[in-house]
Amino acid sequence: MAMNKYLKWLSETNTYWWNDDADMDTMDIAIDNGSTGVTTNPLLVKKSLYAHPDYWRPNIAGAKDLTGDAKAEEIIRGITVQIAKKYQPIYEKSGGVQGYVCAQVNPKKQGDTAEMIEIGLRLAAWAPNIAVKVPATAAGIRAIEELQAQGLTTVGTVSFTVSQALAIAAAQQRGLTRCRKAGIKSGKAFSVIMVGRLDDYLRDVVHDMGSSVPEEHIICAGTACIKRAYKIAREAGYETKLMPAGMRGAYHATDLAGSDMSFSLSAGIHVMLGKVEELVEMEDYEIPAEIIESLMSIPEFKRAYEPNGLPVSEFITYGVTQRTLSQFVEAGWTPISEFEIG
Repeated sequence: MAMNKYLKWLSETNTYWWNDDADMDTMDIAIDNGSTGVTTNPLLVKKSLYAHPDYWRPNIAGAKDLTGDAKAEEIIRGITVQIAKKYQPIYEKSGGVQGYVCAQVNPKKQGDTAEMIEIGLRLAAWAPNIAVKVPATAAGIRAIEELQAQGLTTVGTVSFTVSQALAIAAAQQRGLTRCRKAGIKSGKAFSVIMVGRLDDYLRDVVHDMGSSVPEEHIICAGTACIKRAYKIAREAGYETKLMPAGMRGAYHATDLAGSDMSFSLSAGIHVMLGKVEELVEMEDYEIPAEIIESLMSIPEFKRAYEPNGLPVSEFITYGVTQRTLSQFVEAGWTPISEFEIG
């Protein structure tokens, strides 16, 4: 990634952006373009690990005699710590406002609150600028509150709906209140909506339904949801920063530019944004009513868009939630645990 006019401009608005990658080759250029954090996950760690095995082997030697989950976690630790060192100067200069590197709890533990809390505490001890990622299941929401209450920085992830984003933010706010009441220094809070993954899921639903909702409406679904969650969260006074992630096109970023969010931007999106000529803040832009009306004909969009459209008890069974967690396990966590260290 070369110098990128759009990313540099974006970093000068109210918007922060984080590099959605675990590849050390891109980190310095990303920082030069305004990146203030990194959103790793098991898929991204696996991609970097297998693409650059010789680079990472010295950092993951401690996993040589381990197996299974312990091996995967130790490998992830070795990689994450190196990335965290790269961003620690930003963390220190910003007074802990930015400069975070994500470490995600074992996606196989998606329904176990106690296990996710235990793992989260271990991950947070890796470096001062670790942000612990926890999935937005019912168990995950409980874990997020407890980890936040203990002074950690948390990122609620595997989240696709207004209901999930707001449940994360509410849990983080409860945790922040408890943390401060206990006299503990509080961390920061981030709440994800994987905008592109929601669009992908709804596209499949539309095709399965035989619906006539056009593609130009489908690609507005994730943006519509995060804009609605953003407005409600601000009205509620939540301290959480929303984080659009899983973007599929430049439009996912440009339609949100200037909003007080932390964007998660992959290398592919960097390239797309580098071709954008107009530098326009779009915080007040609303998805047109006729597009919302069209999308509301899709029951799964309605569940995603309405603030109470998805009960907490159904977070774990929402179609795209299970699709994503399964991918994190099968294409991320498991291959990491099977990596030959030598």
